[in-house]
Amino acid sequence: MKRLANLPTGALLFILLLAIIFPFAPLSLYYTHVMILIFIWAAVTTAWSYMARFGMISLCHGAWMGIAAYTSVLLFNFYHLSPWMGMWLGLLGVAIAAGVIGYACFRFGLIGHYFAVTTLVITELVALVIIAFRHITGGRLGLSVKPLGTAPLYFQFESKVPFYFAALALLLLSLYIWRKIDQSKAQKALAAIGEDEVAASSIGINVVRYKTGVAVISALVTGMGGIVYGQYIMYLNPITMVSIGASLVIVFMGILGGMLTLWGPMVGAILMTGLQEYIRIAYGTVLMGWAWVAYGVIIVVMIIFLPEGLHGTLIEALHKRRMRKAARV
Repeated sequence: MKRLANLPTGALLFILLLAIIFPFAPLSLYYTHVMILIFIWAAVTTAWSYMARFGMISLCHGAWMGIAAYTSVLLFNFYHLSPWMGMWLGLLGVAIAAGVIGYACFRFGLIGHYFAVTTLVITELVALVIIAFRHITGGRLGLSVKPLGTAPLYFQFESKVPFYFAALALLLLSLYIWRKIDQSKAQKALAAIGEDEVAASSIGINVVRYKTGVAVISALVTGMGGIVYGQYIMYLNPITMVSIGASLVIVFMGILGGMLTLWGPMVGAILMTGLQEYIRIAYGTVLMGWAWVAYGVIIVVMIIFLPEGLHGTLIEALHKRRMRKAARV
């Protein structure tokens, strides 16, 4: 099954080559825009699955995106600090918040739906704080990045190509971290914790340290996604980025593609971003809001019939077919 789940090196290099030359193809800029969104959401969903595949279902990743993005944009708008510098302060804030909240949750043994509800409350709290300081953040009206035209020093480019490669680099980084976690001893420890925390603790595994560590790593990659997204769209809104709805979109993508496999989150991001854009372009405001209805139906069906997601179920089916063939031979 492991070999089926991992693409051959040649195929990976070919896909990477296609991704590199894609923005230079004679296609509409709209397709480059869609690919940027897919890369960003795939990276964030992959980061979310660092925790989810070990039983830690977090619903506050929208908050991590918002904290990092708002920090860098506010520092730029009010103090003219380059986002290349402001992003580090934003990520520092995300690391501190994720570390403190994660440690508190895991130290007091919050697991399962208790942990999920706690992170849900944190998401809403961050969104309410942003809305409350509307004289600084713009509140529900949102916050726009001050345009400077072409200013690479301030993360503003005339072309979409630099944002495309920034989003692609972020996705590759998130996939690389997934692989490094899988190849480290932390993977075995986290897997044991996901199965039974008490048993894992009884054999000497530091449950709080491992869970807090993976939570901080997940939050940092998510914060990077928020920074790239905010600088690309040049507009931040607590409703679309920080609120519960934004966090649930990440969860939906992970469940749809399959949170237990390396490529599952990317599959979910491709399908859901594609569905969003299709409904928006094909129907405009006629079916506004119906995308969420479709998401709900899809998620219910997935949880009942395909709990491992589309990619995970496909891999499992191929593995079973291969095993049956080997048994006949």
